Amino acid sequence: MKALIIEDDAVLSDSIMETIQDIFQCEQAYDGADGLFKASDGIYDVIILDIMLPEINGYAVLKKLRSGGIMTPVLILTAKDSIDDKTEGFKSGADDYLVKPFHSQELLLRLEAIVRRSGGSWFDGEHLVFMDLSIRIKSRQALIGDQPLHLTGKQYDLLEYLVKNQNAILTKEQIFDRIWGFDSETTTNVVEVYASGIRKELKAHGYDRYLRTVRGVGYMLSGSGDGNG
Repeated sequence: MKALIIEDDAVLSDSIMETIQDIFQCEQAYDGADGLFKASDGIYDVIILDIMLPEINGYAVLKKLRSGGIMTPVLILTAKDSIDDKTEGFKSGADDYLVKPFHSQELLLRLEAIVRRSGGSWFDGEHLVFMDLSIRIKSRQALIGDQPLHLTGKQYDLLEYLVKNQNAILTKEQIFDRIWGFDSETTTNVVEVYASGIRKELKAHGYDRYLRTVRGVGYMLSGSGDGNG
């Protein structure tokens, strides 16, 4: 899973990343404008958002995201601890609010809780599940039943993303930005190559038919799919 940390204190941002990196792949932004730009792509599973940010404050970032239809779960992490501040945060669209200083374990538990709430019944905090396909997030392992799938690093990342968003169409551009990143020198054609590799691995277990190709758009993992190529 992928997290965006929008925090202007670089030392604190690095500390947060170290705390959650066993569960989340992290990207960082150090001001509100950059955070809004990255978050607007909708490729993250959770956003950790400070309020007192350069360029654009956290409340404004959150309001712009929600008004733009980006419903990624957001945990506000701030030193502002008044009831009015918390009220403003939740009214702006926050899913949770944690006051600095905080205990690292509480941060991790809260992040897992809001991602679980947003992910539906197929996420239990440690596993993502699609039928008999299980994604073990901490160990980055995929299994069908008790049989492991043999995936490369980015194949695993792509399959995890598909399972997390099962029954939803993911465009090739979304997948590319999520897995390879905005600054990658390759092209979106790489998505087709990796999807094909995943499909071949799924085929050995009869699961290739669930990975649907949506022609001209992208891919979807669906229990009602027929594969479509």
